Amino acid sequence: MAIPGPNPANGDGLTEDDGSPACLMHLVDPGSGTLSDEDLRQQQDVKRWRTVERERLVALRQAIPAAERRSLSDRIARELDRQLGDLSGRIVAAYLPFRGEPDLRAWIEELPRRTATAALPVVVAPRSPLEFRTWGRGEPLRPGVWNISVPAGGTAVIPDVVIAPVVGYDAACYRLGHGGGYYDRTLAALPCRPRIVGVGYERLALHTIFPQAYDVPMDMIITEAGVSAR
Repeated sequence: MAIPGPNPANGDGLTEDDGSPACLMHLVDPGSGTLSDEDLRQQQDVKRWRTVERERLVALRQAIPAAERRSLSDRIARELDRQLGDLSGRIVAAYLPFRGEPDLRAWIEELPRRTATAALPVVVAPRSPLEFRTWGRGEPLRPGVWNISVPAGGTAVIPDVVIAPVVGYDAACYRLGHGGGYYDRTLAALPCRPRIVGVGYERLALHTIFPQAYDVPMDMIITEAGVSAR
């Protein structure tokens, strides 16, 4: 069976005007509602396709030599500066690199010098929204889910900007992640939509990720080659 593409008439894909966070929470757990046989088959097809693509794209990402990856990360950081501009007084949620993701640690550590607050995501429970906790250079970290380091302390905050790593992405700014659904649940649950920026390498581009109703699009995707925006 061919995997169908998104159909806006059927609500495939969300925009920042598509209802309140409370209305979106049921979408990030599609198994919680009643689905027709056709919808269920489509979701199963998409899930299988995404599993294969994740494995391919993560392998492609990890195959980038370390020196080249550092250079690409630096270019992505410079593009972030150009696109985000003045971050004074803003809370910026970023991430620590995992399995070859762009390494933005130096950029994150510089945020306080720009009078911005840095925060990192923390998984607090399975199938639940992430919590963003403040973190700065030199502050202790501890192993979290998938052995990704998370703040050992810090304060829970609601970010103004969310920098989300992508496994893959498409021209409509939909993000293919690692499959846990954490970012989609988090973005749906926040009281106000932050500015959402996906970051990754240009070679991870896909024609489409076949977005489903629970997929939350980024406002832009930044790679070493520039920016794609909705």
